[in-house]
Amino acid sequence: MIAKHPKKLLVLIAEAAIEQALLQLALQHGAHGYTVGDVRGAGAAGRRDGAWEADRTVEIKIVCDAEVADAIAEAALARFGQDYGLTMYFGDVQVLRPQKY
Repeated sequence: MIAKHPKKLLVLIAEAAIEQALLQLALQHGAHGYTVGDVRGAGAAGRRDGAWEADRTVEIKIVCDAEVADAIAEAALARFGQDYGLTMYFGDVQVLRPQKY
């Protein structure tokens, strides 16, 4: 049987304008890596379809220990939560090579 190890998945969906700052914040709080993709969607704040540069949205996925995920989310919310579109959620995941995370 293959050995699986529990980790947290932190997903941040944010305005592309703060992408680099969020990535730096994540690394400063202990993330070993991340995955970024361009996304589109709609919600309570309206629709974002990425038709122009200031309307772009990114999704950042980070797999890490629970304490690291909490620290990143807390810092991101404090720094960007009031002034930028930012959605975050957590998930439980299992990884095969825990040293990578």
